[in-house]
Amino acid sequence: MTTDTTTRGPARTLPMQQIMALAALAVLYAFFAVFGNHFLSPSTLVSILDSSYYIGFLAIGMTFVIITAGIDLSSGTVMVGAALVGGVAYNVWGLPILVSLLVVLATGVAFGVANGVLVGFLRLPPFIATLGMQFASLGLCAVIAQVQTQTYPSLSSDDGWFKTVLYRTGDLPVGVLWLAAFFSMAWFILSRTKLGRYTYAIGSNEEAAELSGVIVSRWKFWVYVLNGFFCGLAGVIYAATFSSITPQTGNGQEMYAIAACVIGGTSLAGGVGSLWGTIIGVFVISVLKTGLLSMGLPVQWQQVLIGVVVVLAVLLDVVRSRRARRS
Repeated sequence: MTTDTTTRGPARTLPMQQIMALAALAVLYAFFAVFGNHFLSPSTLVSILDSSYYIGFLAIGMTFVIITAGIDLSSGTVMVGAALVGGVAYNVWGLPILVSLLVVLATGVAFGVANGVLVGFLRLPPFIATLGMQFASLGLCAVIAQVQTQTYPSLSSDDGWFKTVLYRTGDLPVGVLWLAAFFSMAWFILSRTKLGRYTYAIGSNEEAAELSGVIVSRWKFWVYVLNGFFCGLAGVIYAATFSSITPQTGNGQEMYAIAACVIGGTSLAGGVGSLWGTIIGVFVISVLKTGLLSMGLPVQWQQVLIGVVVVLAVLLDVVRSRRARRS
């Protein structure tokens, strides 16, 4: 299997969906600018950026997984569970805040390794494996925390520096710089490395990839490990954003990540996906969430409208796939 055959398809089919996602983002922004309350204020823009960080990290990792025709239903609970374990490391074990944040990252990677073993080497269906890991991470991290809410240092405390470094310095949304930096790293991996080429190849036709000499189990394993790494990064940003981490929460956050991927043109059938499209999808969701709040609508309407947007995006992907097969 050559580089051209593993990357040419995504490069050819994605631009139109990315353009449509950008158009949807522009329409949403214009709509809320007209009907929202102070939507064009600088503080609203900062809120849009703030709400995109941890979902953005989850969505970047999820893009790799979905391109392989997989799914990760555990990423939301892993993100919050990792932040919870990091809180235990800081509050109970007495570790410095920097080391505690590394514990958050390591916890995310550990669950990524577990998913990689289940899906890659034991060949369990991703839906079943990650659903089981969702419950396992939900319970195990709560056990480690003894079902106690964990708090991170406030901005005014001596260890509060990590919030200004990772989340926000005054009104400056520093988190967007971290998101951009790790997005660049992920883009390089997906578009310029063997892992990226094999990610597309496995999603396009796993059997053909294996017959071509690709050790599918090994590369699937590394895709899920990379996803776990981004779940850990999301946990770090989550801790910097919210300070108080409640046990047995996070369930459902992975749906925002999946939605961002689908809106951005990543096909749930596998083999097609773009990190640029994913980031556009992340901001579509952020604008939608922030805009609905600016209109005074209940939070529940966020879920309704995001669900509608996801269904339309999947429908568009299905239509595109059928046309591609006919041609």
